[in-house]
Amino acid sequence: MSNKKRQILVSSALPYANGVLHLGHMLEYVQTDIWVRFQKLRGNDCLFVCASDAHGTPIMLTAEKEGTTPEELVDRIAETNRRDYADFHIEMDNFHSTHSDENRELVEGIYAALVKNGHIARKKIRQAFDEERNMFLPDRYVRGNCPRCGADDQYGDSCEVCGATYSPSELVNPVSVVSGKPPVEKESEHLFFKLADFSIMLREWIHSGRLHSSIVNKLDEWFEAGLRDWDISRDAPYFGFEIPGEDNKFFYVWLDAPVGYMASFLHYCRARDIDFDSYWRPGGDTELYHFIGKDIIYFHALFWPAVLHGSGYRTPTAVLAHGFLTVNGSKMSKSRGTFITARTYLDHLDAEYLRYYFAGKLGPGIDDLDLNLDDFRKRVNSDVVGKLVNIASRCAGFIQRLADGKLAAELPDPELFARFSNASEEIAGAYENREYARAIREIMALADEANRYIDGNKPWVLAKEEGNEKKIQAICTQGLNHFRQLCIYLKPVLPELISNAEEFLQCGELNWSDLQKPQLGNAINPFKPLARRIETADIEKMLAASRAELAASTEHKEQDNMINIDEFKKMDLRVALITKAEVVDGADKLLRLTLDIGGETRQVFAGIKSAYQPEDLVDRLTIMVANLQPRKMRFGVSEGMVLAASDDQDGPYLLAPDSGARPGMKVS
Repeated sequence: MSNKKRQILVSSALPYANGVLHLGHMLEYVQTDIWVRFQKLRGNDCLFVCASDAHGTPIMLTAEKEGTTPEELVDRIAETNRRDYADFHIEMDNFHSTHSDENRELVEGIYAALVKNGHIARKKIRQAFDEERNMFLPDRYVRGNCPRCGADDQYGDSCEVCGATYSPSELVNPVSVVSGKPPVEKESEHLFFKLADFSIMLREWIHSGRLHSSIVNKLDEWFEAGLRDWDISRDAPYFGFEIPGEDNKFFYVWLDAPVGYMASFLHYCRARDIDFDSYWRPGGDTELYHFIGKDIIYFHALFWPAVLHGSGYRTPTAVLAHGFLTVNGSKMSKSRGTFITARTYLDHLDAEYLRYYFAGKLGPGIDDLDLNLDDFRKRVNSDVVGKLVNIASRCAGFIQRLADGKLAAELPDPELFARFSNASEEIAGAYENREYARAIREIMALADEANRYIDGNKPWVLAKEEGNEKKIQAICTQGLNHFRQLCIYLKPVLPELISNAEEFLQCGELNWSDLQKPQLGNAINPFKPLARRIETADIEKMLAASRAELAASTEHKEQDNMINIDEFKKMDLRVALITKAEVVDGADKLLRLTLDIGGETRQVFAGIKSAYQPEDLVDRLTIMVANLQPRKMRFGVSEGMVLAASDDQDGPYLLAPDSGARPGMKVS
C-alpha cells in the first residue's frame, strides 16, 4: 500500500427521522465506523458524515398524529440517534439534518443546474388523491386487495403475499391509509429527472470497479429493462423544500436525501474553513465513499451518480453495499423479541460485543448477515474474553508481583514479535477491502499463537522456584507485547476496550506504526478486567425486554384504534357453515369458500391456503362478517370475510363458535 496520506470522505445512509434505530441500522453504522477508524489508525485524513433524513409525507403525518411539528419530531429523533451512535462508539465527524440551510442551498443549486442542462422534464400524471384530507397519496399510503392474488391489506405498489408489482390504481377496493376512505384519481403535473440521458455515462461508471460484482450484475438487469425518468416532485401538503419557481411543488425526499451527505459536509467545512469543492468537484484526488444497504442500490448507483454528474459535481469513488440483518436465522420478529432496538441492546449488553460479532461475519458483498444469539455469546466469550483479554490477565500479575510492575528491557523472542508485525499488510488489506471477517480470522490466529507461547513457557510453573524472576518478566513482557499488537489490530473494532488497554499498558494512543516497535522497560498499571463473559441470562433479558416493548406499543395502538359500542354494533357477525372449499387457480394463498349463513349462501375468498386443505374445511363452522361491502376480485366477487387469528410466527387459524351454534346465528 502507498504511504501517501489520503483525503477521504465517508457517509452512511441517512436514518429516517420518524423512528428509533434498531440492530439492522447498527450493522451499517458499525461497518462504516470500523472502516473509518482503520483509515485514521493508518494515518489517513478520513472524515465521516451523516444526517437525519428529515423530509417526506410519513414524517408530516407522524408529527400530526403526535400533536407536534415535523421540525420538533426530527430534532427529537435526532437526539436519540446521537445518543445511540455515541453508546455504540460510532464516531461521526458531523451529524446534521436534511432540513437545513445547507441542504436547501445545495439542492436548489443542483436542481437549477439540471434544468439549465436540459435534464428535467414535465409530465402530467394521474395518482391517488384523498379527497377528505385534500392530499395526493404516496403509493404506500394506499392499501387494498392485490389485483393478482386478491390478498387483503396490501400496499399500493407491491404485494407482500405473491410479490406482484403494480400501481395504486390497480388495487381492488383501495383505501387511503390517512383517512380510511377510498381515494380517487386526480391529474397533476410533475417534474422528472431524465435518467436515460446518462445511460452511457452510468454504464461506464458501474463497470469501472466502483461497485461489487454482485451489484453490477443487478444493475445490468435494470439497464436491459430501460432507465425510466424519475419523479422528483411532490404536491402540497408535503414536509420538505418548495421547488423554486413552482406553485405548491416540493422536492421529493429521494432528491434531497442524498444531497444531505453534501450538506452535512458543507456544514462541517464552514465551521472549520475546509475547502468543500476539493471533495465534491471533479479533478481532485480526494476519495468519496457511500456505505449503504442493498435495498437502496438503485438510488445510489444510478440516480445519485447521474444527478451529481448532470449538475457538475464529482461521482463517488465507490458505493459500498451490505446485506440485511437476520436474527437466529429469520427476519427480525417483534413477537419473538428479535426486533431489537439499539437502546434495548445497550440496556443489556456491551456495544463492543456486537461490533466484534458483526466484524467477524462481514465481507464486501451483499449477502445477509445472521446474528445467531447463541453463536454470538460463544464467539465473544471465546475470542474477546478467552483469547485476547486472557493474554493480558495471564501476564500482568507476574509483572506486578515479580518485576515491580515494569516490563523487561528486551524481548526473549524478537522473531515471534516480527511475525506478528509482518501480518500488518495482510490485515490492513482485509480492512481496506471490507473483508472484516478475514481480518478477524487472521487476528485471532495470532491470538492463539500468543496464548500458545505463554502455555509453552509456563510462567506459573517457573514462579514456584526462586531465581526465575527475570525469565518470567521476559516471558510476560513478550506476551504483553503481543497483546499490544493485537490491540492495534483490533482498535477499529473495539475502541473502548483498547482505550482501557492503552491505560493499563501506559503506552499512549496506539497507532498502526506502533506494530513495528516493542514496548520495553516502562511500568504498567495493575490489571483491571477489560471484558466480562456474556451469560445466557443477559440475552434472555434483552429478548424479554423487546417483547415487552412490543406489548406496550400494541396496547398503545389498540387504545388509538378503540371503537365505541355503536360502531361495534354496525358489524353483523354470523355463524357460517362451510359447505364447499376450493383452490383458486392463479392465487398463491386464496381458497374459495361457499358459506351457508342460515338459508342464504355466500361466496368468500380467504387467504388461508397455507394452513388448510380444502377438503378439511367442509362442514366446519366459522364466523364471518356478513355486512361487509362485496368486493370484486380477479377471481370473482367476495361477499364477506371469515375471521381468523395469526401473528408473524403462526397462523392463520379460523375462528369457530362453540358446540351447539347453528348457521345464521348472530354473534353478539
